[in-house]
Amino acid sequence: MLGLGVDRLRADMNRLLAMLFHQGVLDEQFLQLQQLQDESSPNFVSEVVNIYFQESEKLLRNLRELLMDKEFSDYKKMGIHLNQFIGSSSSIGAKRLRNVCVAFRAASEQHNRTGCLRALELLEHDYCYLKNKLHELFQIEQQRILAAGVRYPIQQIN
Repeated sequence: MLGLGVDRLRADMNRLLAMLFHQGVLDEQFLQLQQLQDESSPNFVSEVVNIYFQESEKLLRNLRELLMDKEFSDYKKMGIHLNQFIGSSSSIGAKRLRNVCVAFRAASEQHNRTGCLRALELLEHDYCYLKNKLHELFQIEQQRILAAGVRYPIQQIN
């Protein structure tokens, strides 16, 4: 009985991942990140992704602050933030976000404030979508681990 729950949860995870790949939200870099996770670091992917989300929130806030400034003209600074976002998105396999950032950077390089505002709106939307879907994936993964009865060694905290 327990095995059926584990199999169902694994199938749910696979369906969700397949959907995210099909939609172009994730790419193979995410699978490579998953391959680095093992019994010695069972939460590796979620920890890396959580760091990504923390840094991305700062970048989104910085981009919004730059664009909301009526005297805005620092497209170079915006480009720096976007390059950071592109790099970090690429490193976790967030393909759609990386692509939105590339389009955002192109608008920035053309000093197209309206295009930048549209790109920021799309970036924030796609960011929330990715965050929600990966949160869902990690919840299913935790349920699967609990259902399988997997036990990880408890580390002593000194």
